[in-house]
Amino acid sequence: MAKGFGEASISNKKSSKSSSIMPAIDCEQIQKQWAEYFEDLTDPRGSQGVLHPFISIVMIALLATISGAKGWEDIETYGVSHEVWLSEFLALPFGIPSADTYRRLFESISAVSFERSFKNWLSSWIGDLGAQVIPIDEKTVKGSYDRNREQSALHLVSAWASENRLFLGQVKVEDKSNEITAIPALLELLDIAGCIITIDAMGTQAEIAHRIQAQGADYVLALKANHPTLHAQIKQWFETAQAQNFNGIEHSYDVRVESGHHRREKRQVTPVSIQQMGNLYKQAHWSGLQTVIKVVRTRHLWNKTTQEVMFYLSSLPPDAQQLGKATRQHWSIENQLHWVLDVTFGEDACHIRTGNAPENLALLKRWSINLLNQETSFKRSTRQKAKRASMDVRYLLTVLNASIPFNSNPSGS
Repeated sequence: MAKGFGEASISNKKSSKSSSIMPAIDCEQIQKQWAEYFEDLTDPRGSQGVLHPFISIVMIALLATISGAKGWEDIETYGVSHEVWLSEFLALPFGIPSADTYRRLFESISAVSFERSFKNWLSSWIGDLGAQVIPIDEKTVKGSYDRNREQSALHLVSAWASENRLFLGQVKVEDKSNEITAIPALLELLDIAGCIITIDAMGTQAEIAHRIQAQGADYVLALKANHPTLHAQIKQWFETAQAQNFNGIEHSYDVRVESGHHRREKRQVTPVSIQQMGNLYKQAHWSGLQTVIKVVRTRHLWNKTTQEVMFYLSSLPPDAQQLGKATRQHWSIENQLHWVLDVTFGEDACHIRTGNAPENLALLKRWSINLLNQETSFKRSTRQKAKRASMDVRYLLTVLNASIPFNSNPSGS
């Protein structure tokens, strides 16, 4: 990068009203820090015919995505609209790159290398995750499917820090494979010691439970018919115990009722220690298994009532409140990440399909959600934050500034 984020951020310095709304921003520190995050990212282009500086293209793509850009044309439009400001801190000898320039570059950038840049930012920002629930789930980028090329859609397994509202990383599910192979690869990338990992039924595998335990974490794994013998045994045991009102059986119980969006949901959580259940099918295969949980969800909608019964395996003690919270927080990855990706960033409707571009753009969007979530002075939805960032460069700088670790400030203030 050339000069700092610079003078444009203080172009309205004369306005006392503006300065009272926006905090003072160390633009030089922002520029320096973001340059460090990308210092290991390799330019895949050759030296011949290269017009636009590599870091300028990458930074415009990130700034545009924070501002709600959904594809290459949106990124170009953002650049053209903010060219005067961008030229004050980025080298733009030939103006704003075209949409095709972004496309070709992100098709070629190594997805692994780009993920490493994200990790550089994440490790500098959050450090130790502490004890919290980390849901792991798979999402299909539907628009990446290409029938003419016989190319399947991109499937990504992601991890989400529920309390920090942070995307932690992603692993591509390779063709002719599934989540069972991608989840261990994702776990290898994460420092999950002390956390609670929640995974849906596809990831309920003894090998995955063992890996979670080996990394110093606990698990809550959904159990469905993909383990038919164990599922049937646990279901029958709970039916018998409930018919007898759990007479003589030590257990915990918690009930929670939540209302909203014309829906009322009642969640009954009943965990039982495996010592109370006798020998379970292949019990020894599940590393650290302590508890089996039954969760009954009863939903009252305006026109109908539905009920769902779920079972879980967990390495945690049978504490109904803690386990009930963990099973609820698993859905935060759907509500706070996947839903935002589709509704605000249009991921499913995006038809970017070639090379590494789908995976790299997916990371740009998830990274942007992280950055917008960390900025808390503007208490609005992610969509409204992105819109404001697209219209107000001072607010965009505030978003970037919120992601700079305090201990990186050389003044120590």
